[in-house]
Amino acid sequence: MKSKQVDRQMPEAIAQLAAQPRVVVRRWGVPLEGGRCVVYWMQRAQRIFENPALDVAIEAANQLGLPVVVYFQVIPNYPNANLRHYHFLQQGLRDVAEDAAERGIGFVVRRTPESTLEAFLAEVNAALLIGDENPCREPERWRQVLAKRLKLPFWTVDADVVVPSRIFGRTYVLLHHFRPHLKAEMPKFLVPFKKVVPQHEWTHAKNVTGYNLDNDITRGFKQLDRSIGPVDTFTGGSHAALKRMQDFVSLELKDYASRRNHPETSGTSRLSPYLHFGNIGPITIALAANKAVADGKATQDAADKYLDELIGWRELAVLFVRHEPNYDNWECAAPWSRKTLVEHARDARPHRYSLKQLERAETADGLWNAAQRQMVQGGWMHNYMRMYWGKKILEWAPDPAAAFEWAVTLNDRYELDGRDPNGYAGIAWAIVGRHDRPWFDRPIFGLIRPMSAAAQAKKFDTAAYIRQNGGEAGGQKDPELF
Repeated sequence: MKSKQVDRQMPEAIAQLAAQPRVVVRRWGVPLEGGRCVVYWMQRAQRIFENPALDVAIEAANQLGLPVVVYFQVIPNYPNANLRHYHFLQQGLRDVAEDAAERGIGFVVRRTPESTLEAFLAEVNAALLIGDENPCREPERWRQVLAKRLKLPFWTVDADVVVPSRIFGRTYVLLHHFRPHLKAEMPKFLVPFKKVVPQHEWTHAKNVTGYNLDNDITRGFKQLDRSIGPVDTFTGGSHAALKRMQDFVSLELKDYASRRNHPETSGTSRLSPYLHFGNIGPITIALAANKAVADGKATQDAADKYLDELIGWRELAVLFVRHEPNYDNWECAAPWSRKTLVEHARDARPHRYSLKQLERAETADGLWNAAQRQMVQGGWMHNYMRMYWGKKILEWAPDPAAAFEWAVTLNDRYELDGRDPNGYAGIAWAIVGRHDRPWFDRPIFGLIRPMSAAAQAKKFDTAAYIRQNGGEAGGQKDPELF
């Protein structure tokens, strides 16, 4: 929708910013005349440094001769979020506040229903609104509704992928179909960040109050699920994210190729919670991994395998969610997988468990129970175990639709990195074969790739993993080798 202000001439520098591949113009128009600031509406990218969306806001503000203020709205009913997620979020917001002050820009946190974004824009007399892209259904709906209601220009920036998703314009069946397209675009976008310095200081802080982050941001949220509490395995925020990244690329990346599929070891980056909350971005991590190779701290092979996960699989997941309306339910199944699962829907199950039994890790499978406990107690599950975890839910649930629903429910409830494209794509891979190929026909699974505990025991020390996560090794009742 074009603003009535298009009769005024768009400044060339602003037009160039709006034309960047990362920028989506949600509401067209010349920045409001007489506006006193540019507002960056922070949501998905919760960081101040190396944030492409904030950098666009700063560049636009510099061209307009205005300051930038970052606005964050805490809502009591973010889809599927609970106390665990809000606690991690608040830890990260404290880092944002500290880093914003260091960078010389404003930062205001407010809560619903005391304030709204639209009320804040009017209060500070914003000339332009910049926000984050997010492919998930509900945040995208918010952006579309907001764009129709605003009176000022509104852009969003694809800040949490290396290559902007709209460049591809589609999803891909398999990762190896996607890789050549991704590889062709990577040199344009996997580059060091420019140092964008705000030229005008935000000076309205005394008149514009925000929520004090020394207080609990969930105070008074009566409908919030507080039964899933915080974990001490991760600390939210950019500062913890950067430390975890440095430890990984300096000390652990060199062994990534050999240890990444060994859940009993610390062979993965464990950065997914920070990526989900935008405490750190994939460009920052990828550049650090490449530097580790240049500095002799890791091999190129190790870095390539890691970047295939960080960029290849992760950005394929974003495309899947962006272009698949049913990304969080079994209707996303490809025709071949739907057909085979329906054909095997009446197959006898070795065990049948309820969702509550699964949630409490009350199955006959010690390995699966260990993975479930790792997620429930620690807020994170090893990447390799997520595949096995999803496959067994398909085996035990009443039908594939219930299996998908249960996996999403548990993942989104307990994982710090839940409610994320990566999680939905991973569940779709495990249960309905998305981004995979047909396998050999088996009971229950049909042509969906199966996994068994006995087979995993030949690949890594499953007994050690079970012990690490509160179980007793032995007594495994899963003799089939797939």
